[in-house]
This record gives sequence, structure tokens and C-alpha cells, in this order.
Amino acid sequence: MKKLYFGSNLKMYKGIKETKSYLQRLIDNTKDLNREEMEIFIIPSYTALSDAVKCIDEKLIRLGAQNMCWEDEGQFTGEISPRMLEELGINLVMIGHSERRHVFGEYDAEENRKVRAALNHGFKALLCVGETEEEKNYGIAEEVLRTQLKVGFYNVDAEKGKNLWVAYEPVWSIGVNGVPATNEYAENMHKIIKETLRELFGLAGEEIPVLYGGSVNPQNAESLIVQPSIDGLFVGRCAWDADKFNALIRSAEKAYREKM
Repeated sequence: MKKLYFGSNLKMYKGIKETKSYLQRLIDNTKDLNREEMEIFIIPSYTALSDAVKCIDEKLIRLGAQNMCWEDEGQFTGEISPRMLEELGINLVMIGHSERRHVFGEYDAEENRKVRAALNHGFKALLCVGETEEEKNYGIAEEVLRTQLKVGFYNVDAEKGKNLWVAYEPVWSIGVNGVPATNEYAENMHKIIKETLRELFGLAGEEIPVLYGGSVNPQNAESLIVQPSIDGLFVGRCAWDADKFNALIRSAEKAYREKM
């Protein structure tokens, strides 16, 4: 059976004290779960990372950064460099989140520079991809995903591909007013992603986990995780309470094991 992935991006919602309390509670709740069969990761805000690293067991929860500059140092006011993340002990970086793309104007070639920088530093690079509602309505969602992947992973060889993760987050499905994708739609988009990864990396592309993120909740987590092409769930606000996230993880894992 494949390894399952469960994670959450805390965005700009929890400060240092809240993040530490949340992580400690999540560890207590999930420490009995077999980490050979599952990976749990949390991506806090930058200001909380240093304290977060000190309060967790990295064998139980992997911590990630929400963004990263492609340069090691220089005149990039407000940016965080790979070296700074290395110093903190972080080894996972999220790149290309829809808010980075659509609020801050980042583009595919920029995400590619960040992906290659992350891989050069030995990080796991979690590339987020997804179409807007307008692109979906125009019937070009598949082309959008292929483009984001092909540009985002341009000049990345198969050997470094083992450190890639992908999160499919349809832009129209995330956030407070997001509408969850149907199981069928999510599965089809994941198939497109996996086909593109095989095209880019050959057999190595089959080893890259692809997670679904888009209004994941206790009502749809079980039906999503059992889809053949979905390797994990990237959960939003339903994960920001440690007890509720623990319950979601357990119910989804149980559904997957029973299905298999």
C-alpha cells in the first residue's frame, strides 16, 4: 500500500504561542500513528518556525516554510533565503501557492527558480498547482496544470525529482468561499498531473506524491483519499484545530485501509 500524506498550511493565522500549542497537541494526538505508512507535515508562518522546530519531534511531524527566495543572499528585502531555512533546520518548502500566484503576482518561471534552489539545498519542494474558475470554465484546466508542472519543473532531473511533492489546489475550491471539487473531478485532475510527471521524469515520476487540497473537510476526506491517484490531503482551516485534524486523519486513513 502507498504512503499517505496529510498536511496543512497555517497561512497567517497562528503566532508563535499558538503554533507551539497546536503542534504539541497534534503530536500528542497522532504519535501512535505509523509514520512508515503516513507523513504529517505542517507549514507555519515564518516568525513561528524557529520556536516550532524546538518543540516538535521531526520523526513525527515535518515542518515546512510557506515560501522561499531563489537566491542564497543579496538585496532582496523581505525575502527568506534557503540558507536561512537550513539554519533553522527546515527541509520542506511550499512553492507556488495560489495566493503567491494570484495575490502577489508570482509566475511559473519564478516558481521554477525557487524549485531548483530548494532542490539544490536538499529540501523537499512542494509545488502547488491549480486552475482558476475562469480557466475551468474555458475548458483549459488540463492545459493549465500541464503548463504549471512543465515550467515549474523545467531543468529538474529525475534524480532530484525524488524530492518533489505536488499539491493540486483548484483556485476556485480553496478559501472561505471555496467549493470542494467532486471526487471524479479531483481524480481526473490528479491523473493528468501524474501523466505529466511520468512524461517529465519517467518511472521516477510515479514516485512523486500528489496531494489534493481544496476545501477538504470531514465530510469529503474519506471519499477523496480512496481515489486511486490521490496520495494525500492538504487540508485548510479544518486542520487548524489539532483535535479535529487528528480526527480527520484517522477517519481518512481508516477509509483508505478498508478500501485497499
